[in-house]
Amino acid sequence: MQTRVARLHAQRDLRVETLDAPDLGPGNVLLGMAAGGICGSDLHYYQDGGFGPVRVREPIIAGHEASGFVEALGAGVSGLELGQLVAVNPSQPCGHCQYCRTGQPIHCLDMRFMGSAMRLPHENGMFRERLVVPAIQCHPVGQDVTAGEAACAEPLAVCLHAVAQAGDLSGRNVLVTGAGPIGLLTVAAARHAGAASIVVTDLADAALSRAPSMGATETINVISNPDGLLPFQENKGSFDVVFECSASGAALRSAFAAIKPRGTLVQVGVTGDMTIPLNALVGKEIVWRGSQRFHTEFAEAVDLIARRRIDVRPIISHSFPLDAVTAAFEQAADRSKACKVQITFGQTENQPTEKSMKDEI
Repeated sequence: MQTRVARLHAQRDLRVETLDAPDLGPGNVLLGMAAGGICGSDLHYYQDGGFGPVRVREPIIAGHEASGFVEALGAGVSGLELGQLVAVNPSQPCGHCQYCRTGQPIHCLDMRFMGSAMRLPHENGMFRERLVVPAIQCHPVGQDVTAGEAACAEPLAVCLHAVAQAGDLSGRNVLVTGAGPIGLLTVAAARHAGAASIVVTDLADAALSRAPSMGATETINVISNPDGLLPFQENKGSFDVVFECSASGAALRSAFAAIKPRGTLVQVGVTGDMTIPLNALVGKEIVWRGSQRFHTEFAEAVDLIARRRIDVRPIISHSFPLDAVTAAFEQAADRSKACKVQITFGQTENQPTEKSMKDEI
């Protein structure tokens, strides 16, 4: 059996190719892929040939946010049905290294993460028409959501994990810096966790326009309103918790200025080295925590999407067929119009009708 795939060969060299699909094998599931979202790391691979120190050193099938329909079950698989829509967890910890054994599989020493160029050979991703994957990575999403919504489970899981790093958010005042897909889903996760108020900052009005529908109580464009956060800096700060989702040095400095003493700052966005306001960190006794991927939160994300306890539809801005994958990546780079850009693979039968989304090039 063969399958068409979107494979990145080098910087801005993304090709639709036909490859042999692996055999089904026991314990595995064959999926007809339905939808896959372009993540920031995918975009970095395409635009820059890598992400930080990780470089694309051989052709790699992109994509780690995806959903598909069950087409065949390998021997020994139970709990899944033919035709069922599932979200695919791209994370495969080894289960036996020192971190897996001590309940920290996120930090697995032999992690396999689909669509990642960290390992060599690279771990191929999910932008393909057919995928064979271990059944344990398939999470049914029910009948009432679209394939595009199901494909948002992975980024929502990232945000649920980030929110968990902040502790109890009930009644808390929250700042989210950066209104890309991760920032917006963090807003939704914080609202779901009981935050009293959520202020969101960004450089682009288009990004901020989606924030209220995700749960934001106030938005600030820090370009057109550079003093917008000044009132929140009075009396040593206003926010109990900050989620820094932009990886911007300027945003980080504003976060340190606006957070309360002994507040918690969760770093979600990633970048290279940057200067940090160390005096503020020490003087205000701020708790600054990193947040890396997810584990049990993936199943939680699927459940929340399936029950529409968190509605991810406002972040889905564009949908492109596999043949137009390069155009999709170019669109994803345009933050003046795009939020979450998805690839579709034709396996959308028996799905609810998604809202109309025009491809804007």
